[in-house]
Amino acid sequence: MDLDHVFENNKKWIKDKISENQNYFEDLGKGQNPELLFIGCSDSRVTSEELMGLGPGDVFVHRNIANMVTGTDLNVMSVVEYAVVHLKVNHVIVCGHYACGGVKAAMQSEDLGILNPWLRNIRDVYRIHKQELNSIENEEKKYDRLVELNVQEQCVNLIKTAAVQKASRDRGLTVHGWVFDIHTGKLIDLKIDFERILDTIREIYHLD
Repeated sequence: MDLDHVFENNKKWIKDKISENQNYFEDLGKGQNPELLFIGCSDSRVTSEELMGLGPGDVFVHRNIANMVTGTDLNVMSVVEYAVVHLKVNHVIVCGHYACGGVKAAMQSEDLGILNPWLRNIRDVYRIHKQELNSIENEEKKYDRLVELNVQEQCVNLIKTAAVQKASRDRGLTVHGWVFDIHTGKLIDLKIDFERILDTIREIYHLD
């Protein structure tokens, strides 16, 4: 890739934005007030604002391999804290995608070096849902289902955090689990039964 082309694209983008709104960049500089925190995968094929039809200032975004929310990852925990406590977002979305390379790698019995501890979190999801996943004979369908279950477990990890629990009680913050179908472009709401899951969360992970 010719990186000079990137800077030419930037110049064109600036010109286009100013032609639409003379104060576009001045308005951007005034601050942000997003309604959504979007936690997605770093996959280069998957966008965030674009696939939702949103623009700058509408959504606070965090991306990592396989859209993980791990309590020991200070990066994602800092993003959650900042978005929920300081930006006061009202919706937190974990969005996975079919054909996720991170999830597929976790399904293989292969030593992947520094990636091992990261992928172990996805393998833990497999372990929790082993009975369901092992009952799926078609490998591609099993792969897709693990993508969905991984989203569900990352939503559960969000609900375990003090920031999300407090915001849910105080102002009705909502957690959502979505999947992006990379083959069709569709966003799918997994309609996770959080009330059922919350029974256990409230009993074990409740924080005042």
